[in-house]
Amino acid sequence: MHFDSAFNERKTRPRGASRPVLLAAFGGAFAASLLVNALGAEPVAATETDASPYANLGIFARALAHIEVNHVEPPDQDALIYGAIRGVVESLDPPSSFPDPDEIARLEADTAGAFGGVGVSIDVRDGWITVHGVVEGGPAERAGVLPGDRFLALDGRLARDMRISDAVSIMRGEPGTAVTVRVRRPDVEDSIEITMTREIIHVEAIESRVLPDRVVYIRIRSFQSTTSREMRAALDEAQRATASLGGVTGVLLDLRGNPGGLLDEAVLVSDEFLTEGTIVSTRGRGGEVLSEARAHALGTRPDWPMVVLVDNYSASAAEIVAGALRDHRRALVVGTRTWGKGSVQNVIDLPDGSALKLTVARYYTPSGDSIQAVGIEPDVVVEQLGEEIARTLAHAMPPISEAMLEGHLDAERAHDAVEASRGAMREGDEDDDVPFVDDFQGRMAHGLLQALIAGRSAR
Repeated sequence: MHFDSAFNERKTRPRGASRPVLLAAFGGAFAASLLVNALGAEPVAATETDASPYANLGIFARALAHIEVNHVEPPDQDALIYGAIRGVVESLDPPSSFPDPDEIARLEADTAGAFGGVGVSIDVRDGWITVHGVVEGGPAERAGVLPGDRFLALDGRLARDMRISDAVSIMRGEPGTAVTVRVRRPDVEDSIEITMTREIIHVEAIESRVLPDRVVYIRIRSFQSTTSREMRAALDEAQRATASLGGVTGVLLDLRGNPGGLLDEAVLVSDEFLTEGTIVSTRGRGGEVLSEARAHALGTRPDWPMVVLVDNYSASAAEIVAGALRDHRRALVVGTRTWGKGSVQNVIDLPDGSALKLTVARYYTPSGDSIQAVGIEPDVVVEQLGEEIARTLAHAMPPISEAMLEGHLDAERAHDAVEASRGAMREGDEDDDVPFVDDFQGRMAHGLLQALIAGRSAR
């Protein structure tokens, strides 16, 4: 996932220390191929037993020689080699890339929390640069950019099959300067032209509040270096604020539109609610387990009823949290299937300041399910509705039954629990007193959480 902000997991080897054997072999094979082809000799066919992964470098060397000799313009040697490496890497999978030194500088700034741009996160879907999320209050949101928009053009450049790094470069720039984009929006016939003014973007990781029924609502916008600390502070404050009223009754964790971020922060957030077991594992080639993060009992929060809200734009670290809490049956996951960004990239520094950003593993949930390209399937699927429809339904929601949940109560006790829950939701008919009046998914998740709270009390 890439932001003109974005947050990416990054593990770095010491510069020049990565894969010395591979680089040496490449260099030797490349030099030999150049010599063979310069002399006009045919490459020797390899047998099955001594086949080399570098045998086809002879073809590459011959193509390079033709370009150097015959192209109408003298080629730039660096551009040729960089382009060749980039093509090799990008043939692997979309997250793998070959960033040049300038792109590396942008990658280093990705987790800083402040940057110059328009405030969108982007990814590639079916060859199109697609908006994954927008920063609240940022230029893109104010201009009307929506998640799911596909870029047709960026400042006059066609965006089809554009590299993500190029799209990021176009959208970033000096604060106060303008960038014009053309997007295609689902279910809208004509394309839309949007002009935004770049500015310094500040991403606040956490939004929290205590609802009238003493449910703690926590929205995690991104997994930055401060996310788990801010969440702990929000929970501590909620416990203090509700202590004289009977305490916190439940937690509604909203991960919708969260593009992901730092793996360590996702583990710390999950660990806050789990006492034991695997949170996430990473597996490499052949399914080999490379690492495993586990929960610890020390510091775990009380066993409050809990619901996690997700949508199609919850990705990466957000999916790790949702998957861990779901698989351990610690929380009910509500919403729509998540994005499916479950791969691990290592950034390997190269001597000239460029790097290989290479997919080396995939994330797996505690139950052993891969997140990559599949996402997290919620326990209760709830599609989002438009604000006007959600407002219309706000005072006429159908009863939420525990029969929707695994391990539901018997009919009589479930009825009592749901009625108690709905009674709490109906306290005061003014919109200001109704949580999530414009947010159907949020309101349904809140209702389900109230049913869980009431059901636990009935037991």
